[in-house]
Amino acid sequence: MQKILVSKYIEPRNLSSFQRILLTTDGTLTEILEAYLLEKIQLVKLSEELIKIAKPILALNLEVGTQVIERKVLLRGKISLNNFIYAESIIVPERLDSRFKSRLIESQEPIGRLWLEHKLETFKEIIDSGVEISEELFHYFNIAREDKMLSRTYRVFSNQQPIMMITEKFPESYFIKDNERFVF
Repeated sequence: MQKILVSKYIEPRNLSSFQRILLTTDGTLTEILEAYLLEKIQLVKLSEELIKIAKPILALNLEVGTQVIERKVLLRGKISLNNFIYAESIIVPERLDSRFKSRLIESQEPIGRLWLEHKLETFKEIIDSGVEISEELFHYFNIAREDKMLSRTYRVFSNQQPIMMITEKFPESYFIKDNERFVF
């Protein structure tokens, strides 16, 4: 499905402080959300499959036919059961430590927690951000199909090579007021 892009440019002045933090941090969103929401965050795997790519992925230095893990998840509040973030990842399994790779596939832990658990040294580089129409994601959130989503895409490096690319999205209507924990 082709996403409907509203704008590649996000006007920072139109965002709340917390929305700006979510779009620019190089920390893990799970811990940031937990601190902001005062609620534990859990991972809900929507899909995870090993595929061979049909087009090169330049951001990961990958050629056609390379095997990757394509993963789609939600970050959800454990108590509220509200979905806060939708994330898609392209992961290069041959570039991962075998123990990390096993935990990634077998567990229900967010990637950021696994980085901490395995003391994986990472560097994150934001390569894109934008605003798009929610399209098929609206049913995961309390929004309409035509509502806007904010997104960011970043590469994760370890041992000086890109190991994954992650795109995180959340409704533009979420986290809009500073000094309030969460606004629907």
